[in-house]
Amino acid sequence: MTNTQHFPEEFGMSRESSLEQDAARLDACVARLGEARDMIASIILGQDDAVDQTLIGILAGGHVLMVGAPGLGKSLMAHTLGKALGLLDKRVQFTPDLMPADILGSEVLEEGAEGKRSFRFIKGPVFCQLLLADEINRASPRTQSALLQAMQEREVSVAGYSHALPQPFHVLATQNPLEQEGTYPLPEAQLDRFLLEVRLAYPDRNAERQIVAQTTGRHVTRPRQILHTDELIEAQDFVRRLPMPERVLDTIIALCRACRPESSSFDAIKNNVAWGPGTRAAQSLSLACRARAMLQGRFAPSLDDVAALAIPVLRHRFGLTYGARADGHSAASLIRDILSKIRDQHA
Repeated sequence: MTNTQHFPEEFGMSRESSLEQDAARLDACVARLGEARDMIASIILGQDDAVDQTLIGILAGGHVLMVGAPGLGKSLMAHTLGKALGLLDKRVQFTPDLMPADILGSEVLEEGAEGKRSFRFIKGPVFCQLLLADEINRASPRTQSALLQAMQEREVSVAGYSHALPQPFHVLATQNPLEQEGTYPLPEAQLDRFLLEVRLAYPDRNAERQIVAQTTGRHVTRPRQILHTDELIEAQDFVRRLPMPERVLDTIIALCRACRPESSSFDAIKNNVAWGPGTRAAQSLSLACRARAMLQGRFAPSLDDVAALAIPVLRHRFGLTYGARADGHSAASLIRDILSKIRDQHA
């Protein structure tokens, strides 16, 4: 839990009473988040890392891309998370014939009682607080790109008019591996909008046995609401107010710069990476580290947070060369290797 006697001035107010009040609210917020996390993990069994990373992505104010084979609980994760955090959630099943208007909404021509005609905007499912973009890589690139403005600016433009989205607004997109037929790779610009890429693996034997037993009986565990929207917004504000130690920030910057072939001093990057993560990646990693620290009851991130989140934050922002893919290299292995060397340099 947090220590109210050692809060930096950056976090609380100047007066001790205000500082203690802030600290008490943070302690309560951390406790509620822990309760929400435990509830989600009791339904999404065998995916503890994925649960933590997805919750971190929401706390950091970002969007999350969940990647895994069918039947691993990606859609259930999104629904359970929305219920736990008290968010208005909607679901869009992405298919090859889905159009941008099916997501954003459209204008219709209506005739009033006096015969006067006017256009009325009918909101699409994007007007929610948590949008589940189910199997996003099954839609055409044009439709995938319809979410770009919404994800970055939290508003959409239709017929020349801008429409603000509810706050907070998050996209949880699920994606099946590209090796499966009928999928389209996401554009690089859209991948960069996702704060985290969460990989869901097959559960181990004990977890799979528990899943089958828990979901095939007469009484199935249902998700329940733990937080209210205003509590989540307050938690997201706390994340941004947590101090960032200089050593941690320097490591984040060094890692992101080392992963770019133009500025890297590592041959593994120069020879195998076509393009690396941009500045948004460093911003995302900084926020994710803060969110992880708060979720664990700490008021400042550490290098362990960077090590835990570097791969899910950076992995989808890499473009490997054809030769690197042919040789079996992966973005995750390169990130792991570079981070190890950078930590040795800063030790």
